[in-house]
Amino acid sequence: MPDRSLGGRVFDAVNIVLLLLMGLVTLVPFVHVIASSFASVAEYNRTDFLLIPTEFSLKAYTYIFTTDALPRSLAVTVMITVIGTAINLLCTSLLAYALSRRRVHFRKTIMFLIVFTLIFQGGLIPDYLIVREAGLLNSYWALLIPRAIIPFYLIILINFFRNLPVELEESARMDGCGDLRLLFQIVMPLSKPALATLTLFYAVFHWNTYMHAILYLTDTAKWPIQVLLRQIVLVSQAGFVEQGVVEGEQSIPPDTVRMAVITVATFPILLVYPFLQKHFAKGILLGSVKG
Repeated sequence: MPDRSLGGRVFDAVNIVLLLLMGLVTLVPFVHVIASSFASVAEYNRTDFLLIPTEFSLKAYTYIFTTDALPRSLAVTVMITVIGTAINLLCTSLLAYALSRRRVHFRKTIMFLIVFTLIFQGGLIPDYLIVREAGLLNSYWALLIPRAIIPFYLIILINFFRNLPVELEESARMDGCGDLRLLFQIVMPLSKPALATLTLFYAVFHWNTYMHAILYLTDTAKWPIQVLLRQIVLVSQAGFVEQGVVEGEQSIPPDTVRMAVITVATFPILLVYPFLQKHFAKGILLGSVKG
């Protein structure tokens, strides 16, 4: 490979520096939140912007886990994420496989209706009325069923299925393989990059469930972690008081408690990404380009 010109090397160097700066800018808020959650009361009170705590304290974490609200909300969020992602992958795969095959009747009409929902949506009030009439209010199903398929992710998977070799399907059908067996035993195992990508997207979507949980869940015991976090950060309800939490002879600042809750709410979903990262870029590219 020939050596690059001086202009090309300068261009690469400038890009690297800009990307590093952008990465640092996006990383600093996370570091501040984590550092503040571990800082002692004295250090937090005397420091305006903390990045590296010198006096560590676990009082904020000790407090938030002594209440029932946070562990219960975490369990609810994990349940919604796991069950919701499984439903999303199953429904999206079934519909994407059907629409990726030209022999399906009214395929173009169905695709038009799906794409139409990307541009025009019914709105919040019709959505609420449908959920209410279906009897799903104050039920976890109100968070799972209406969003069983997200059209954008469906289109990605349809394009991925279309790029799979047709000869595999023809060979399987000659051996007596039906549609469902073909999908689950041949197509889906070959689609691991795309499915891993959608798993990450759907899992993050359910983990960050916020607005629909506020609308449809009236029982505070059913709140997911993001709704509880809203109560703590904005209105300081659900057992947390604005004046601080008294423990021993010192008071834990409410901001430290909030930082600890934010860290606990964010950390689990960050652990999922490294296991799916190797499939992430490949799944997006193969599912986005046809041909």
